[in-house]
Amino acid sequence: MQIGVYGSGYLATVMSACLADLGTPVTCFDTDADAILALAQGAVPFYEKNLAEIIRRNVRSLRLSYSTEVDMQAAKSHVIVIAQDSPEHVDQVAVRIATMCPKDAPIVLSTPVSVGTAARIEEMVRAKGLNNPIVSHPLFLTNGCAVEDFNWPDRLLIGTKSSDAVAAVKQLYRPLVMRGIPVIVTGFETAELVREAGTAFVATKISFINELASLCEKVNADAVDLALALGLDKRISPRCLTPGVGMGGSFVEGDMDSLASLASVNGVPLKVLTAARDVQRNQTIRMVQKISVAVENLADKRVGLLGLSFKPHTSSVAGSTSMELARQLFTQGAKINAYDPVAMVEAERELKDVHYCENAYLAAEGADALVVGTGWPEFRALDFARMRKVLRRPLIIDTKNLLDSERLRAMGYQYMGVGRA
Repeated sequence: MQIGVYGSGYLATVMSACLADLGTPVTCFDTDADAILALAQGAVPFYEKNLAEIIRRNVRSLRLSYSTEVDMQAAKSHVIVIAQDSPEHVDQVAVRIATMCPKDAPIVLSTPVSVGTAARIEEMVRAKGLNNPIVSHPLFLTNGCAVEDFNWPDRLLIGTKSSDAVAAVKQLYRPLVMRGIPVIVTGFETAELVREAGTAFVATKISFINELASLCEKVNADAVDLALALGLDKRISPRCLTPGVGMGGSFVEGDMDSLASLASVNGVPLKVLTAARDVQRNQTIRMVQKISVAVENLADKRVGLLGLSFKPHTSSVAGSTSMELARQLFTQGAKINAYDPVAMVEAERELKDVHYCENAYLAAEGADALVVGTGWPEFRALDFARMRKVLRRPLIIDTKNLLDSERLRAMGYQYMGVGRA
């Protein structure tokens, strides 16, 4: 079975490589010749843990190829996945592909789209006299562990009216299905709503623990121990129950905006979502205030910021809470030295008013406070005795509760976490 994946951005790059790694021939195709050529030459324009090696392995084995010949690739593919990062022009792309591909080839929509998109595309395709099955198939990939998320998903979600399309998508993921990954077959609208609702629920969960973290600081409780105890409750689970600056990521605000808009149009007040969004937006402001109090006013103070990416093991800064923290610190008059293991090139495109440093020690040099903004594991292994010598003041503000607070305090640091006494 020949698979075509349309797109040349993050989602299409990950999906085409991982599908090929399951053993199926895949062609990733797009009209962006520069992006496709770069991928064909092995130049992945972003960092994602383990992805470059998967691409190299599958290109060498001839399971993965790249092309700019959209119509030709559509015509020879048994299943076509539309995996653009943005829903812009997705309707036109789907109709164009439908007119060129085999008449029974399923068109699978993995591009993040709003509720109602698949039904609208199906109507447009039928208006052309075509009967290709349409499938809504959102993926739940997290930057930094996208390969792991693809290979070990919590479930496979298939929204379609066609039993043949269900069989085709299951065949795509046969190794995962045989492993026992649950497959949920539902309608277009439910599949589309799951993605937005999932984002909103995680944001609600994170907002809840962040509010409790604020209470912990007032009553001398420990938010990390609290989160562990709550997470071990089988009704709650530990994932995404970690105090911090808030929920980051490419689609967080867009998903919640889309869900809120859908509810408003239909006259349904989502009060819990509204409250979670308010907490989410205020969390960075609260952290800036905390840093400002600790350094006795941010004006003309130098802050060393460790980590800029949305999360560890990715170069993506889209929706990064660390980037938003840097913006607000700068607005308050702070001077910022920043370091990230892989995300500084992308960060510099978005944020110019920052001094980017080659390593963590240069970021700390002369700083009135050292702020951990992204939970890169290598930050735990830094030489904090050396770090203390270059800091102007031995103050660490750990927005991820990443570091060993007792050890750092024993070394003479003033350590401040989130929700920790």
